[in-house]
This record gives sequence, structure tokens and C-alpha cells, in this order.
Amino acid sequence: MRYLLILVCCIPVYSNAQKIPIGYDAFRLWEQLPQQRIGVRAYMRSTYSRTGGSYDASNFLFMNKEDENVTLDVKGNGVLYFFRTNHWHGSPWHFVVDGKDNIVSETATADPVDAVKKYKNTVFIPTSTFPEPLAWTWGTTKGANLIWTPMPFRDSLRIAYSRTFYGTGYYIYHLYANPTGLPSWNLHKTPDKDVVDFVNRAGTDIAPKDIKKLEGTIKLNKEQVVLANITSSSSIRALKLRLPLDKAEALERIRIRVTWDNAAYPSIDAPICLFFGAGTFFNRERKEYLVKGLPINIRYDYPNNKVELACYYPMPFFRSAKFELTGITPGDAAIDYEIRYERFKTPAHQSSYFHATYRDFPKPEFGQDMTWLDTKGEEGQEEWTGSFLGTSFIFSHNANLHTLEGDPRFFFDNSQSPQAYGTGTEEWAGGGDYWGGENMTLPLAGHPCGATEKKTAVNDKDLIQSAYRFLVADLMPFGNRAVIRFEHNENVSQEHYEAVSYWYGLPASSLVKTDSIDIGKPEDEQRHAYNSPQASEVETIRSKYEWGPDVYPAQTWGYDLRKRDEYKDLIGKEIYPAQEQDGRHTTGTSEFTVKLRKDNKGVLLRRTLDYSYPNQNAEVFVSTDGKNWQKAGNWYLAGANTYMISRPEGELSPRKYKVETSNRRFRDDEFLIPANLTKGKPAIRIKIKFVPGNQELYPGHPFPNGSAWSELKYDIYNYVLPNFK
Repeated sequence: MRYLLILVCCIPVYSNAQKIPIGYDAFRLWEQLPQQRIGVRAYMRSTYSRTGGSYDASNFLFMNKEDENVTLDVKGNGVLYFFRTNHWHGSPWHFVVDGKDNIVSETATADPVDAVKKYKNTVFIPTSTFPEPLAWTWGTTKGANLIWTPMPFRDSLRIAYSRTFYGTGYYIYHLYANPTGLPSWNLHKTPDKDVVDFVNRAGTDIAPKDIKKLEGTIKLNKEQVVLANITSSSSIRALKLRLPLDKAEALERIRIRVTWDNAAYPSIDAPICLFFGAGTFFNRERKEYLVKGLPINIRYDYPNNKVELACYYPMPFFRSAKFELTGITPGDAAIDYEIRYERFKTPAHQSSYFHATYRDFPKPEFGQDMTWLDTKGEEGQEEWTGSFLGTSFIFSHNANLHTLEGDPRFFFDNSQSPQAYGTGTEEWAGGGDYWGGENMTLPLAGHPCGATEKKTAVNDKDLIQSAYRFLVADLMPFGNRAVIRFEHNENVSQEHYEAVSYWYGLPASSLVKTDSIDIGKPEDEQRHAYNSPQASEVETIRSKYEWGPDVYPAQTWGYDLRKRDEYKDLIGKEIYPAQEQDGRHTTGTSEFTVKLRKDNKGVLLRRTLDYSYPNQNAEVFVSTDGKNWQKAGNWYLAGANTYMISRPEGELSPRKYKVETSNRRFRDDEFLIPANLTKGKPAIRIKIKFVPGNQELYPGHPFPNGSAWSELKYDIYNYVLPNFK
């Protein structure tokens, strides 16, 4: 296979001056979704339990005033693309953008006690700023408040909750090295109408109509049939199947298989029900839409006795595409198909292939996360550069909603800390309180099927519980590897899980490690001319990363492991042993020299640190001669392994003050250095200048460990132009 890829740094400007779509353009320029997002970093932060348990509510980085309890604190320039809470809890919410406080609430905020009984329809306030379909409240979602309105910030973003009762949430944001050019978001900025109208088209055909089309009817009389072969550089804009309504459930496990450019392995290979967003085609309530998604949907055409399946993710390829159906039990059924495609005008080196990777977990490994996707070695290739797009998954074949008590953890480009750490599987899919046991479907998240509980299921298909989450503006770019992991109820559930992970990727690396400095190792410090006059003596730290529960639990949500003979001997035993690392901390400056590739297009600097030092903040400078310094930006990591828990008795009760310290002190954190400071240079000297702070854990109580800059190790990654032959 031959590939050509040219990558540049953030925000990339390619040879034809094409820029990465950001803000509302991430929706508006839908056809550019496969474009490489080189240099853009995505992060998912949340109120997850810092000690590895499943109680992911009311955990705060720190507290200021009674109505200012901080859950997210970021410095840099970027865009907040997604915000989620459980119901109205935490509101009024403070979105402090570049120093300006924007206060957001919703209908139930003024009278939250027994709000579920009092309100049927709720909205965000101000409503014009958060209209459907970019924002939804719990009346529709059956449990969560969701916002997809892009919120750009130039220097800083802070989210704080006014109330702490059941204060749970997760957030997805992007950071960029270079200015985005977007104005700071404020409460009076209403979403662009064309974007609102576009997302409102979820469930309809959003692909261009006046392009090439292949369509027909094919008999399913063989175990494998070919739908189409296309032999020109093109982009698929619509992939649609129409099944006979009376045979849809019997056909739901047929697999869709798509192979790009004569590759040795297909890039799409999944059961059609999961690929199109649902665990089954059984439609208990005979709704028109089982999945009314923006990129993917399942619609029931009852007048014509058909089930329509559609996928509108743009799928570019450069020479050929082969579409097949496999796993067929030959019979007399037939399906209709339609494939629309257009000439692919974007150069191949700026784009990527679409993938849908299926994984089956009949009995997940006890104590270990499920890995839904690890791109290393996928399709016979060691490295991939692209973007993670979301998941469609079955979390029970037995109507068991307790399996949702498991956090998502995503690792990109060999980081040991998850850049994405969520608050639970149901929250990932736009839910809250298990969606109240009900089904719902939104443009980008949903719980399309599954009975409220086992005793209410009308048949075996109704026992299948599934959910989906599609990423668009909030997609997650990576430079050489993506690892998508999910807990299964604190990793003790033995339910049968199945998952399809959607992603874009080219078989290459756009992020190459060129150097590393292990602080505390004399030979390494000398080799990199490390100089830190106020640094501590070398410290040896024994601790852990945030990888999940420490020990095998005796019981958890819906499970009592003491009653399971096969696991009795494991209860209380350690899952992830502690590690030892050496390093230093400083309240002054640190300087060191690192090697680069001259052809670099920017640098990602990754630091391993001791997170017991709170709110680590520093200015980063770059020089080629050690004399003339240029500022690259501020490197800031909010919070510490010591944090606040506030779980008051009632909705309107004053906050509580409980200090908890996690035993997970190790963190990997990232900083982007723009290409104008690094390109063409074989080496640079970096200066880290600690910025002292006075942030308290809560009023009148400082963090237990004084503020300092911790440095155990630095890894230097270069954005480069991949070389394919």
C-alpha cells in the first residue's frame, strides 16, 4: 500500500492554505471531518473518583466561595466543545472564560427539590444561547443536561458549580499552540443558525444529492456478497441499506465489511446493527427512529415495510473501495443498497481512512479494563495518525443496567495518564441515572434499546442494552496511537459486552519521539545540560498512575463478589502495584537542551510529574542559544492528588468540607510548542519558570503540600512529515 501524508503544526496550514475546522466550522465543514488534526490535542476531564471508585459526583479540584466549587481549570487557547452534568445538579454553573464569569442555569435551578415531579419540560437559561439540538436537558435525555455549543477561550477557562449536591460532570475541550482567531465566548453569543439547522437535520439524509450513486437490490443467497467496487479516488458521502421489516431482526448480525485501497485487512468489519448505532433492530415501541443520529441513523418505514440504515460519515479513499456483506445465513431475503460518492479533491496527505473496529467481550477480564480499541497493530499496521470518533456498544444482553458503573479512560500517543477520563459508561453516552431506564436518541448520543429491567422485557431481544456516542467537533486527535478503554462496573461485571469504535486514521506516525530527559539521573542531566539552581535533591517517589481501582472489591454496584467462589481469593488483592520514579521539584527555573528533527512541524512536550504538588504553573520559553528567549506559553495543571468532596444532605444544603488524598501521585501532562519556535532547528533550549500561586484547597485552608514545579521526566515528541513507500 502507498500513502503520502504531509503534516504541519497546530493550527496547521497546508500547502493550499487549508486550515483545520474549529468552533462552529467543525460542524459546518462536515466534509472535512477526515482531515488530519495535527497538533490539536483533545482532553476529557471530569468529576471522577480520584481514588478509583465509582462515586463520580461531588469531587472538586478546590473550592473558593460557597457558590464557586471548581471542577475544571485550564490555561491556554482552545475551545470547550462539550459539557455534561447529571440533571440540574451544580447549577447555577459558572463558565469563567478569559476572566469573565458567565452564569448558566436551567429551569429546575430555582426550585430543585422534587424537580422531577414538578417539571416536565426544562430548558437552559438563557435559552437562546443553548437551543436544541446543541443543548438538551434531562426532560429529553431522561437524566442528563448536555451542551455541545462551542465555547472558545483565548487564555483560560474555569468551570465552577454553585451547589455541590450530586455535582457530577464531564467536559471535552481542545487546546491549540497557535491562536485560533476566535473571539472569547460569552453568554450573549447565540449559536450560528446554519449550524443549528444542520444538526437539526439529524435522522435525514445530510449528504449531497447531485453526486455519483450506486444502488440496487441484492439477494442474500450466499454467505458473502459484494455490494460494490469503486475504482477511483473518491469520498463516500452516504452508505445506506434497506432491510425487509419482517426480517430485520433475523439479519441484524450480518456484518458490513469495507476495504480501502486493496488493503490486506478491512477497515470496517462489524455487525450491521451495532455499526448503525443499536444493539438490536427490535423496536419495542414501534418508533420511527431507533437511532436519530446526525452521522448515523436507523429509521422504520412502516408504510413500506422497510428498515432504513444510513451512515453519512465522509469516507475518503485514494484508489479503490470494496463493500461486502458477510456472515449471511443464505435464504430468500434481499436488501436494497445505495452508495453515494463524489470525486475526492483533498490531497491524500491531508486526509485519512474511516474505520469501524468491532470487539466482542463475552466475559470481560476480572480486574482489568476492556480495550475497545488499540490502534497499535490494528489492520497490520503499528502506527496510526488520525482522530477517535466515538462508539456504539452493547453493555448487557441481560437487561442489567448496573454494568454502566465503569469509567472510560482513553490514552493517546503512549501517555501513561489518560488524556480522557470520564465519570461512567452511561454518562459517556449522554445519560444520567441510567436514562431512568428509558430509551432516547439524540443527534450525538443515545440509549436506543433495552428494557427498563429484566422482568419488563417482552422477549430476548428486549434484554439487549446498547448506547452510542458520536464525536464531531469534540473528536479526539492522536499522532501515533489511540487506546480506548472502558471499565466494566469497577471491572467486576461479567456481562457480555460488544463495541464498535469509529475512528479516522492513516497508517503512519505524525508524532515522533526524538529525545527524553530523566530528571535525577546524573548522566541524563549532564547530557541535556540540565540546570535548575533551586531544585530539590533527587527524590524517590513510590506511587501509581490513575488506572482504576487499587484492589479487587468485595462488592460494588449490583455485585457481591463474596458470593462468587471463583473470585473469593482475589478480594482485597492489589491490581496495579506501585512504581518508583526519581525526580526533583523546584520553585525557581529549570533549563535543559533537547534534540529535534530539523524537519519538525512543532513539538509536544510531555512531563511526568508528582501530582502531590498543587496547581503547578510555569512559563515556558524557547531559545537556540540560551540567551535570546521567546515565550511559548503557560503550562498549567490544576488541582492535586488532594481534593475536596462535598456531599450535603439536600439539594440546597450548604457545602460540606471533606479532604481526601489519593495515592495516585504520578501524572503525565502535555504542552504544545508552536512550529515557529522549533522548525528547522536540530535542537532547542527550554526554560521552565515556575509561577507561584496562592490557591487554597478551600477558604482558610491551604493545600497540604506547598506549590512547586515537579519534574520527573520530559519526553520530546516532534510533529513530522511521515515517510511512506
